[in-house]
Amino acid sequence: MNVPKRVIAYVNVAHFIDHYAMLIFAAAIIVMGPALGMTYSELLPYATPGFIAFGAGSLVTGWLGDRWSRRHMMVIYFAGIGLSMITVGLVQTPVQLGAALFSIGLFASIYHPVGTAMIVSYADKLGREMGINGVWGNLGVASSAMITGVVGQYLGWRWAFILPGVATLGLGVLFARAVAHEDRSGFKQAMAQARVAKRDMWRVILSLLIVVIAISTTFNAITVALPKLFAERLSDLTQSPALLGVIAACVYTFGAMTQFTVGKMIDRYSLKTVCMPLSLLLAPLLYLAASASNVGLIVVAIGIIMGLFGQITVNDAMVGKYTSEEWRSRAFAVRYFIGFTAAGASVGLVAWLYEQGGFLTMLHAFSALCILVIVAALILPRETAPQSVATS
Repeated sequence: MNVPKRVIAYVNVAHFIDHYAMLIFAAAIIVMGPALGMTYSELLPYATPGFIAFGAGSLVTGWLGDRWSRRHMMVIYFAGIGLSMITVGLVQTPVQLGAALFSIGLFASIYHPVGTAMIVSYADKLGREMGINGVWGNLGVASSAMITGVVGQYLGWRWAFILPGVATLGLGVLFARAVAHEDRSGFKQAMAQARVAKRDMWRVILSLLIVVIAISTTFNAITVALPKLFAERLSDLTQSPALLGVIAACVYTFGAMTQFTVGKMIDRYSLKTVCMPLSLLLAPLLYLAASASNVGLIVVAIGIIMGLFGQITVNDAMVGKYTSEEWRSRAFAVRYFIGFTAAGASVGLVAWLYEQGGFLTMLHAFSALCILVIVAALILPRETAPQSVATS
């Protein structure tokens, strides 16, 4: 029999790995470019297929999670993403690089529809567990920038992929031995603790659609561009890739704290109450970041990361609250398909905007996009009185 705390612990670590693996390239590209004789804007588009697979693959993996086994899908996840990271470290040509990054994205697409559904199914307090799970993913983002910067500088960019790949394979073996195929008839059903009126569900769907597209596009653009942005704008402070990675990691730590706080607030307040102040952060801060540098840029970046990661926690909780157990992986699959497909397109958009006018043009563009987040928060209806959590 699966122990909920043990299952959630492994799924949280898997979330760390998912974001870590997807962002190694964003930090390693600073070192990879000179080694491969390519510029930043030439090399960055090779990540696009992987980010598209990250979203598109979720439709299939979510369906398999509901219809087959979430546990078995997670075993495939650990093995596939571990081997894919090792493969990137062995590539010799740009085409091979693109194929290997695509493989990472494809296996990474398993986690969010399957792993997040497992969290919701085993959670006692949904908001708290969502917040903690978000912290693990955020730490993966932060650690990827920091560890990749250090390993890339001292061991070379190839080891920045190979070492975490080997570690992931080892964790997969432990997961396969510790977690059994789930018996869903005995699950604690983490059903909605609060609802909205049926007549207002269209507002929930529209709000979620708008905010997922805007936040996912902006989130991916910022996390991909941040190492390069820091390398350009923090040059008066440091030019060390390792130290730049540490600074990025510290910025992402604030995002992790925000997710934990937002998760606890979701258990106490309505989603609209939590979502509204978060929606007001991004547009003005992205506009300020366009012309900021050095310490000022670090401060503004902290606010941007807090807004982005807080919104992601709200989005996941919305899906978790309003969907039933038998449809949950597929509901998350649709949410992440839309989000990650938009995120995949953002990689090429970042490269194009950077060529047009550098980070000034790019950040102004995403500032304008995030005005939609405010609109989404206004559309979201208020919840009705809380209901008791059903168990079986």
